[in-house]
Amino acid sequence: MSDAERLPQEHPLHRRTIPHTPVEVTELGFGAAVIGNLYRVTAPQTASAAIDAAWDAGVRYFDTAPHYGLGLSERRLGAALRERRREEYVVSSKVGRLLVPNEHPKGVDDGGFVVRDDVRRQWDFSRDGVLRSLEETLERTGLDRIDVVYLHDPDDHWRQAADEAMPALAELRDQGVIGAIGAGMNQSAMLARFLRETAADVVMLAGRYTLLDQSALDDVLPAAQEHGKSVVAVGVFNSGLLSRDRPAEGMKYDYQDAPTDLVRRAVAIAEVCERFGTTLPAAAIAFPFAHPAVVNVTLGMRTAEQVRRNVELHARPLPDGLWDELRAQGLIRADAPTAHVHGNIVNVD
Repeated sequence: MSDAERLPQEHPLHRRTIPHTPVEVTELGFGAAVIGNLYRVTAPQTASAAIDAAWDAGVRYFDTAPHYGLGLSERRLGAALRERRREEYVVSSKVGRLLVPNEHPKGVDDGGFVVRDDVRRQWDFSRDGVLRSLEETLERTGLDRIDVVYLHDPDDHWRQAADEAMPALAELRDQGVIGAIGAGMNQSAMLARFLRETAADVVMLAGRYTLLDQSALDDVLPAAQEHGKSVVAVGVFNSGLLSRDRPAEGMKYDYQDAPTDLVRRAVAIAEVCERFGTTLPAAAIAFPFAHPAVVNVTLGMRTAEQVRRNVELHARPLPDGLWDELRAQGLIRADAPTAHVHGNIVNVD
């Protein structure tokens, strides 16, 4: 690796291995939904600058999906990565939503992304749908392989996802075509089933293991530990409520306006963080890593500035006693582990 590509030694990022697979992900990941024009337009140069900043900071795990901007996220991410040494980074994408011609376009996507709707999403967790989706992802990204493939939001499609899609992914994994397989969802109960009942190696858990919601302690996290599997934590800011030093009314929680009681709780956590000399977003990023099943926290980052801020927050050591105080005040669950673990870690160099 060139000197320009080396991590600053004062902010080392480490890799953690997804157990029983050849895949190693950096502790922090780059979530590429926002560069697919999530909620608002992101200029191409802004998107590429964000990816470059992540690379310069040592991030080597990048997550995308066909759903994100109707393929725009995959195209932008692939364009930014494909000239870099392929063995140095890990890319995950998702299957379950095919992009098909839209017979009745209205001009703009209605799925939360500011893009033209010349194509539309079509649910498909069949074997053929999985293979077609993965092939089209490779075409959009221009990459030679996708390292991790998740079933994307199979909430209403358990049977087909478990009986057809996951075995298709397992076959590709066993052939060495992809490195690891799993599912990504906003709920934890079904993810626990994927870990217990299917060949999944890893799950992407959105918003269910955060400073405001530790419900994953009841299902997916113990399932991961029991079966020697792992969890990638996303949505750790709960759609924004935990993203600022001082939360306020009008901020989002799980994509909706945050209820007043949750705003008050977030403020109370922020006040404890301030007394201990740290910040709410720094604690939000750090919290999931204390659980031994969590191998990565992936953050949606639209700009280079956001990337640098989040990497810096991750690098800050948290003060002794913070978690104990939050637990004592009933602001996090009593059974939430808070002793940070360092298993399966190697330095990125």
